[in-house]
Amino acid sequence: MTTGRPYHHGDLRRAVLAAALDVVASDGIGAISLRDLARRAGVSHAAPAHHFGDKTGLLTAIAAEGYGLLADALAEVVPGDLDALRELGVRYVLFALAHPAHFEVMNRPHAIDGTDPELLRQRARAGASLRGGVAGVPAERRGDPDQAVLAAWSLAHGYAALHLSGGIPAAADPGATFRVMAGMLFAGPVEG
Repeated sequence: MTTGRPYHHGDLRRAVLAAALDVVASDGIGAISLRDLARRAGVSHAAPAHHFGDKTGLLTAIAAEGYGLLADALAEVVPGDLDALRELGVRYVLFALAHPAHFEVMNRPHAIDGTDPELLRQRARAGASLRGGVAGVPAERRGDPDQAVLAAWSLAHGYAALHLSGGIPAAADPGATFRVMAGMLFAGPVEG
């Protein structure tokens, strides 16, 4: 059965990704349908499958793109001390608030292919920035590096997720609010 719509599109991949991000932002991951996205992009219903294979492939591409955007945002901070680590957290929060659909997909491991090479590459880039930020903090302040990475990530991720879900009142300046919170938690010496 032919739909009369052409397969060729100026940038079908980008058009489908953009449409999918809109759907995730408005209706959540569960509302994603390759057929619906093809209709939105004005192409045959089979065209998106040529680029992504299936829904998992599409969501994996969104997650990989999101990790790439996050890695780029984190790379702007030069590691060196606790202030730099705090700024990495601010960048994480601001990324999540600016890209909520990417953030949602990135944090749904059951919906994506965790073995995808591009996803792994972009995730590693983002993780390296966070680990580098933690490594810049003096050892007596950070304690175990793995626990310090988890603590820093948990604080930034938790604040971003609470902000996005409406679980806390929206801050006029979420970056400044995060700086204050992080300063409160990391002000004293590490207790073992």
